[in-house]
Amino acid sequence: MAKITVKDLNKYYDNGFHAVKDVSFEAEDKEFMVLVGPSGCGKSTILRMIAGLEEISSGNIWIGDRLVNTVPPKDRDIAMVFQNYALYPHMSVFDNMAFALKLRGESKAAIKDKVLYSAKLLGIESMLKNKPGQLSGGQRQRVALGRAIVRNPKVFLFDEPLSNLDAKLRVAMRAEIVKLHQQLENTMIYVTHDQVEAMTMADRIVVMKDGIIHQIDTPLEIYNNPANVFVAGFIGSPAINMVEGKLTGSGGDLVFDSGDFSVKSHPEHKKALDPYQGKPILMGIRPEDIYDARFDSMADFPQRVKTVCDLVEPLGNEYHVVLKSARHSFTARFDPKELPKMGQDLEISLNMLKAHFFDPGTEIRVV
Repeated sequence: MAKITVKDLNKYYDNGFHAVKDVSFEAEDKEFMVLVGPSGCGKSTILRMIAGLEEISSGNIWIGDRLVNTVPPKDRDIAMVFQNYALYPHMSVFDNMAFALKLRGESKAAIKDKVLYSAKLLGIESMLKNKPGQLSGGQRQRVALGRAIVRNPKVFLFDEPLSNLDAKLRVAMRAEIVKLHQQLENTMIYVTHDQVEAMTMADRIVVMKDGIIHQIDTPLEIYNNPANVFVAGFIGSPAINMVEGKLTGSGGDLVFDSGDFSVKSHPEHKKALDPYQGKPILMGIRPEDIYDARFDSMADFPQRVKTVCDLVEPLGNEYHVVLKSARHSFTARFDPKELPKMGQDLEISLNMLKAHFFDPGTEIRVV
């Protein structure tokens, strides 16, 4: 079993900075788990503590049934892939991949078989005689992956391995790593600040900020049911639209009043929102749940708002449109069939079944 269990983990630095705060989670055997959050949230520190490269201030880490707090990194049966590749420039690709196996004292025949297997898996068989300086960034990252694969560890740890690659290559390498996981079936923990990587790669995501876990769940569950304002804003591109307002009662309905527009909440949300009647509340609505009112037949319980088109950003298959009411701004994701022009008055429809509401004090999602 290669289950990773992290329990009540804390990290304090000498200057008193509390980088990781009572973090607990479990990465199941064969699971691909992604730790995601902004820079400085503690995700890489956690990964380094799992690897044994960073000292634990308090808490426990198990790999399988083995408590590894004091186990040296070389004895934890893990392999780590770094952002900067960490290849030996004077060694060939073959020797870079074989290095750990030679240290183990494995036979030349076994080393050759494992290196060739990994190279074939990654499509770098023709590069085994080359040195890292002769390779592109993507090829070097494949060599770093190959070096980890040959060790056949219980656990793979990835520390932002694609950050140095260009956008097109990042997409290709994301797919390569996911396929690799499906073939190898090892437990993998992957750290990134890129929420698109997290959404497209993970079985489950751990969303972090300021050393604290805010939500652990599947990508779709986190996207559709964010735990709080931070998770809702961090996951999703373009970001969710947030509007401050107040809930008032009107003829049995609950109406969200922002100060310059009013929309009815969906009847399904009434029970959860009733305690907030007459009180401030935050409403969040994602760009894809905002429609040009002329084409809102797909919306559930559409509520219309008068706006002016402020900006149109063409992306080919879709357009991001920035719309302004008297006091608020919305970003919508529109189909490019019939687009508004900048400065044009445009009535939009908010799909209120998909709207999220948050307590403005705790920032926790109400519904």
